[in-house]
Amino acid sequence: MSEAIEVKVPDIGDYKNVPVIEVLVKPGDIVELEQSLITLESDKATIDVPSPATGIVKILKVNVGDMVSEGALIVILESTDSEPHKSDTVSRLAQKRLDLPTAPMAAPKIQMAQEHYTSHASPSVRKFARELGIEIEHVPGTRSKGRIAREDVTAYVKDMMHKQRGVSVSSTTISNDTELDLLPWPKIDFAKFGPVQSKSLSRIKKISGANLHRNWVRIPHVTNNDEADITDLETFRVQLNRENEKTGIKVTILAFVIRAVVAALKKLPTFNASLDGDNLIFKQYLNIGFAADTPNGLIVPVLKNAEKKGVFDIAKETAELAKLAREGKLNADQIQGGSISISSLGGIGGTHFTPIINAPEVAILGLSRSTYKPVWNGNQFVPRLMLPLSLSYDHRVIDGAEAARFNAYLSEILADFRRVTV
Repeated sequence: MSEAIEVKVPDIGDYKNVPVIEVLVKPGDIVELEQSLITLESDKATIDVPSPATGIVKILKVNVGDMVSEGALIVILESTDSEPHKSDTVSRLAQKRLDLPTAPMAAPKIQMAQEHYTSHASPSVRKFARELGIEIEHVPGTRSKGRIAREDVTAYVKDMMHKQRGVSVSSTTISNDTELDLLPWPKIDFAKFGPVQSKSLSRIKKISGANLHRNWVRIPHVTNNDEADITDLETFRVQLNRENEKTGIKVTILAFVIRAVVAALKKLPTFNASLDGDNLIFKQYLNIGFAADTPNGLIVPVLKNAEKKGVFDIAKETAELAKLAREGKLNADQIQGGSISISSLGGIGGTHFTPIINAPEVAILGLSRSTYKPVWNGNQFVPRLMLPLSLSYDHRVIDGAEAARFNAYLSEILADFRRVTV
């Protein structure tokens, strides 16, 4: 027997009034189980809402540009499935399809919209266009499926200005709110040099790439490099894992570093702040983001209330979050609200690097591979296990002395972990 199934917007975290950027079906279409019906887009993620059953689309309740929230009716299906409809299927599958950026951002600023839009652009981009007096429909989008980014609006304005002076500016030459006077991006037929293969970027890399580009251009990055002696800490870590092997929890150096970073944020609260215009917002929470490597790119889950957790709790929760990231099952709340981020390349290699700050955070800590080095102890050189630290910071908020103090204090804690409770 057929039955009518109401498909509604699932739990999408704290997001409200999220724009529909794609409608992938129409009345009369036959859809399969888990087939995507519509795509939603916040400032931080795109979410495909899949079908909870095989059936026929009888009534379509949304259009491109509509603003929807959890519980909003999307589609009415006529289903012939013999299996009963499970109300949590959509929520579970939507989380599976969640695409996230490599870096944690501020909570989305989604504006209420009362009119119907045909152009694909987030509410913040529409607001930016309105502030410049630009009709968003006139702006060509350069992102996936013609989506309009903030850079496209800026490029459109610059292009109009330059055309008045007889100069055309390509959208690829503008990447900020100010004139960069860059040469056009080179157009090359790579195939004339030999065989090539074209492969589309993953959705995660498309979204994160735009954010990283913005952060690199708009934040004055400076990186402070230092080293921490973790010889004794590594011995302690190995001992802990040996003693607690039956628990199945493996404590990593990252867990100790997260706990040490919490202590450093308490001592130097400027690193737990964000710029808001001419104001500096000091956060009273201690949430630590960490980069997780996934098949589709880096994702940064956020460990909440890290100051309330010991290293075993941190190790357990970071492992769980990393697993969800690899499986594409993180929800929106699990990638928001970070105080500072940590990018660890220790398992791969390298000595130092310059991690890009995740706006609106003001700093990010990079960890490279620890190696044994000869260190002078006052009498002789002895082998010590040294962990490279690369702290990138926003020079508008943090000066070089503060950054040096942060790394120095972090090194003191990692060299003698008893200091973490002082």
